[in-house]
Amino acid sequence: MAFMPFVTAGDPDLEFTSQLIVELARQGVDLVEVGFPYSDPIADGPVIQASYTRALARKLHVEQIFEQIARVPWNTIPGGHRPPLLAMVAYAIVFRMGTAAFCEKAARAGFSGLILPDLPADEAAETAAIARAHGLDLVQLIAPTTTAARTQRIIETASGFLYCISVAGTTGVREALPEELSAQLRGLKSRTQLPLAVGFGISRPEQVAPLRGLADGVIVGSALVREVAKRTEEGASAEVVLKSVGQAAAAMLQACRAK
Repeated sequence: MAFMPFVTAGDPDLEFTSQLIVELARQGVDLVEVGFPYSDPIADGPVIQASYTRALARKLHVEQIFEQIARVPWNTIPGGHRPPLLAMVAYAIVFRMGTAAFCEKAARAGFSGLILPDLPADEAAETAAIARAHGLDLVQLIAPTTTAARTQRIIETASGFLYCISVAGTTGVREALPEELSAQLRGLKSRTQLPLAVGFGISRPEQVAPLRGLADGVIVGSALVREVAKRTEEGASAEVVLKSVGQAAAAMLQACRAK
């Protein structure tokens, strides 16, 4: 399975975000999801919300994120591994800038796709077309509560992969994944050829095994964001924080690669 970690842009600062992306690439992750801080996130739990609050308190702007992503020193990564970057961003931000303008800037900065958690499936077709015109995938979310009819509309406009929410609720660390997730994934596999990546609630390597054969990828966010915050609050240097998060990512990647 593919492994995709989530990082919050600008927490604790944008230079660290750039360094963290490089560290994750060195570990061999398959994709990196970059969260754009927003004051009213629709799907993020308390850990990621807190990271957004910290970043916004430093007057972070969208243009600064694009500028920093464009400067990620990919040439410092052994072997030249460059995982695709996906922007997890509120559609409200995209709409305010203008969808075409946002997509153009995202593509120029080096993003490969968008995840817009507050974009209704019924209104996604136009955005998907604009994203495609700029070489970007539009990854869409499917929840356990998504109806069959809405699922079909999502499948028709999604590209890249489907982001399968494991639980009804917000992001965050959970002890176990729901039993009904298996049925949800089997049902989706019968309806689409798009890869299925599972997120929300996955935080430990042992949670990966039950998904083998059902999911094509695993997304981990809150656990890594919490590790950054914890180490930073302890006064650890950037090098120590990067090493700690890198080790956590390596453990998840190993679990995803196991047969």
